[in-house]
Parts: sequence; C-alpha cells; structure tokens
Amino acid sequence: MFDMNEMLSIIQVAVWCVLFVMGTVRYERYIVHMFQQNSYKPREYMEWMQVHSNIGRLLGKCLYAVIALPLVLIGNRGCVIAACVMNIMLILVNKPQPAKKPLVYTNRVKRMLITTFLIYVVAVLLALFTGEYRIRVCEAVLLVLFILQPFLILLVNLINRPVEQAIDRHYINDAVRILREMPNLTIIGVTGSYGKTSVKYFLGKLLSVQYNVLHTPGNYNTTLGVVRTIREQMKPFHEIFVCEMGAREVGDIKEICDLVHPSYGIITSIGPQHLQSFHTIENIISTKFELADAVPADGKVFLNYDNDYIRTHRIDKNVVSYGTVGDDISYKAYDIAVSSSGSSFKVRDEKGDEYEFHTHLVGTHNVQNIAGAIAVAHTLGIPMEKLRYPVKQLESVPHRLQLVKQGNRIILDDSYNSNKSGFKAALDTLAMFKELRILMTPGMVELGERQYEENKEVGVYAADKCDYAVLVGKEQTKPIQDGLKEAGFAGGKMIVVDTLQEAFQMVNAIPDEKQKVVLIENDLPDNYA
Repeated sequence: MFDMNEMLSIIQVAVWCVLFVMGTVRYERYIVHMFQQNSYKPREYMEWMQVHSNIGRLLGKCLYAVIALPLVLIGNRGCVIAACVMNIMLILVNKPQPAKKPLVYTNRVKRMLITTFLIYVVAVLLALFTGEYRIRVCEAVLLVLFILQPFLILLVNLINRPVEQAIDRHYINDAVRILREMPNLTIIGVTGSYGKTSVKYFLGKLLSVQYNVLHTPGNYNTTLGVVRTIREQMKPFHEIFVCEMGAREVGDIKEICDLVHPSYGIITSIGPQHLQSFHTIENIISTKFELADAVPADGKVFLNYDNDYIRTHRIDKNVVSYGTVGDDISYKAYDIAVSSSGSSFKVRDEKGDEYEFHTHLVGTHNVQNIAGAIAVAHTLGIPMEKLRYPVKQLESVPHRLQLVKQGNRIILDDSYNSNKSGFKAALDTLAMFKELRILMTPGMVELGERQYEENKEVGVYAADKCDYAVLVGKEQTKPIQDGLKEAGFAGGKMIVVDTLQEAFQMVNAIPDEKQKVVLIENDLPDNYA
C-alpha cells in the first residue's frame, strides 16, 4: 500500500497532468484556429509564423509549460505545487479570446484534433515502456510535443491528407454531377483582387428581377466553398449561378473554372493584394485572367477599365468594358454625387443611351461595382428601366464602405480586407463629406516586401482627405505615420493607440466641432491581431 507521502505525491502529479492537459487543449485550439485562418495551407501558415513575431507569440503561449517541466522533474512537493501553478498560468495565457472569425469546428478540424490526440496517446504509450524513468520520460515527451505543436499541426495535416483528398474528391464529383444535370444553367464567374464580393451581391439582386438566381454566400469563394454551395443550395429551378472565385495562389481560379465552366466572367479589379502568397503582381494578373481563359468563344468577359492592370491586358475574347473614367468603355458611370443618404449617378450604355440611377451606397468604387453589375444584367437581357428600382434597393455589403448612422455620427465601415485602391477610394469618399472627417485604421497587411511602401503611400494620400487620423498599432502603422508626416499632416491630429477599443475611445474624445464622419478602414484578421 502507498503511504501518505506517496499518495500526496501521486495526487500532486495527477493534478499537474490534468492542468497540463487543459492547457494543451487550449493551446492546440489556438494553433488549429490559426491553421484554419490560413486556409489549411502549410505554406501560408509557415509564412504567417514568420511575420508579425508569431513565433515569439507562440513561444509565449507555452512558456509556463517549459518552466513547469523542470519543477516536476525535481519531484519534491514544493516544486510540483509550483509546477501546478505554472500550468494554471498556462491555461490562463491560452484562454480563447473573442475572434472576428471564430474557429469553425468543421469535420476537417475534428479529424485534425482526433489525429493530434492519437499522436499524443501513442507517444505516451511508447514512453511508458522506456524503463525505470518512464514517468520522467513521459513528462518530457509531452512537453516536447507541446512545444512543437505549431509544427506538429503540419504533420497532422500530412497524415490526414489522403483522407481529406478522398473526401474532397467525393464532394467535387457530386457537384459536377449536379451541374451536369442542369445543362441550361448560365454560370457567371466573378473574380478580382477586391470588389468581387460586392459585385456578386449586386449582380445577384439585379438579375433576380428576371431570373431565378443562386450566388455563392459570404466568402464561399474557394473550390470547396463553391462545391458546398452547389451541393447544399443548387435547385433544378435555378437559371443563373453567380460564382465568386477567390485566389491566393496561381491556378486557384482555374481550379474553380474547371469545376463550374463559366459562360461569362467579370474581373472587378487587380492589385497588389495577397502578395505574401502570390509574390509578384504578374502572378496576380495571370491568375485573375484564368477566368477569362475559361470563358468559351461565344461567351463574354466583363472588365473594369478603371483598373490599369485590366485595361492594358489584352485578351482574345468578347470584351464588355465598364468603369467611371474615359470614353472608350461600353458602360460608363458618371456625374456621381455623394451625400449622407447615398449616391446618384448616370450610366451610358453601349448604344450611347443615358440612364439615371440612385443608390443608398456611397463611394465611387461602389458606383463602379454597380456599373459592372448593370453591364452584365443588361447584356443578359434586362432593360435598363427595369434595373432602376433594384439598384435603389441595393444594400451595402457588410464592412465594405457600409454607411451606418449612429445618432449624430456617420460611420463608413470599410473594415474588410483593405487594399491600396480600395483604401484610396474610401478616402476619396470620406473627402466628399463636409462634416468632421476621421480616419481610423491599423493599415494594410499581406503585402510582402511592399508592406511599408504601400502603407506609406496611402498615408501621404490621406493627409488632405481627413481632419484626424486615429492609427491602431504603433509599429503596424509606422508607414502611415511617416506618410502623413511627409505630407504635412498636423501632428496633433494624428493619434496612435494600441487597440481598436482605444481607437473608439479616442474618436469619442475628439471635440464635437461638427457632425463626425468616421471611416473605419480595415480590421486585421485574427492571425494578424
């Protein structure tokens, strides 16, 4: 039988083990969340770890476990108690934080968690057969696995890859079958560095006045997102499928096109977004034009000619152009006027006929996106007069220059994945207001080597577009600070804070000289927060 001291020692070690497991579960949850945020792609995940001091952040989350192990190995009661305290700190440090995009417990995530658990179990069982010091070896193995968890997730992904590929192939084949059974379905692909989600929603609303339309919901713009939409939402009565196509690597758009075979395509924009994964602007251009390559000879490609990269890229397809600048375009939006109630503008079609439209949306780039949707809808047989009412009823896509009135304050919420062109367009919209204009932003991310240059450029551009600049993150926004200073922006009206909550507090503290218009430009995703 055990004596009292042995019993206490066993209890203490058991408590340490329980606390360690609780801390491990929380740490594992964070790692899986970040892997999911990086689209389950090992290369993007590794690049994420290399930026923004993420390796240091991960080490900080496992520091208390590192301290606890030597204390447990010493083995006396005081050290084991101290190790338990360290594990409590481990649990607190890894407490899940409110997330803009929480971890989604998909079947894939569940399989990853199960595989990780099995690796821990196998490692512990092997350690228990190491002889006299098996408990110490077991503790050491657990700690090593814990510390290596950011890399262990890559092994888990590799182990599960054959299963994931088989499951994906089954779902893809099922989606192909559904599309094959709908030969009269018209499929419109929508892509672009930015603006594609807005155009998708606008196009869905406009086409719905005459057709039964399905569009990919939310950000379901990957191959599997498209597959899920087809399998879960496609019905025999649908006449048009508007398919948003996102990309982070060369070939991503082609993969979706090979699945759905679009009859028409619209490219909304091209810019230096996701350069961290694309590496060059040439790769971005070729990837976006994979959609144009997939459109058949009797189809049409709608191109935003306000974008230099698009306008100068020649293709051997039927092109319908749209935009707000120049006269050599098929559908031109002009005479744009913006107020707190929305925007008014005119559109000239291919025949030269003019039509006036009103929308609750604000900003030149929103009008530009609406013009693209009008061009597609009109080309597909909907009269211009019939498009006036649905254009007037369009609502802002959440967080994409969404106009929100809060008492005596106007919020321009443009917080979703900022890019330079969109940032500048939002600043242009802010500049149209006569109220007190406030910019609030943490800057842009995922720009690779051009991160400093691009952010500084928008800082210079913002100097005469806003009265106050509230910048979130001292280091993160340094390029914007430098740009504002270079352009002569008043130092007293540039406010730098650490968190978004502090930013709102500072906005509230700015004297109410007149009504405030606050542009919220970008809100960093969880893997950058």
